Amino acid sequence: MKHILLTALLLLSSCDNSTPAPKIAAPQRGVLEKAKDVDQIVQKSAEETQKKANEAEGY
Repeated sequence: MKHILLTALLLLSSCDNSTPAPKIAAPQRGVLEKAKDVDQIVQKSAEETQKKANEAEGY
């Protein structure tokens, strides 16, 4: 019975949420956000280029 109580106590005490989880992917998230911003710029540029090409062709 002592072993069961000791095991339960250890399991419950190990689930302490007072320490924050490490942010191991923070640098990757930053790079991903920058890539998304660059993608938006490229998409806008491509749309403008297509629009100008269509206007030049008379569409």
